[in-house]
Amino acid sequence: MQSSLIGKVEKAKVYAGERHRMQIDGLHVAFHGENSDHEVVLRDGVWHCSCDFFGQWSTCCHTMALERVLHGMVPVREQDLAAV
Repeated sequence: MQSSLIGKVEKAKVYAGERHRMQIDGLHVAFHGENSDHEVVLRDGVWHCSCDFFGQWSTCCHTMALERVLHGMVPVREQDLAAV
């Protein structure tokens, strides 16, 4: 492997451990739930989900799961912090 590529691989490993360097501004996820599939979108710092629960509460298990997976890289909603 070329030394320049080896250097990039090593730098990628460092960056992967420094999640604070990354901020996700937009995201579209196909979420395969237990009962059906859902579309989850993060747009302009606001979550949206196609599940019925989200329509009533503006949050759901799908958006909360993604917030946990992407911790530090997506905005945290204050209402979710109060529930913890």
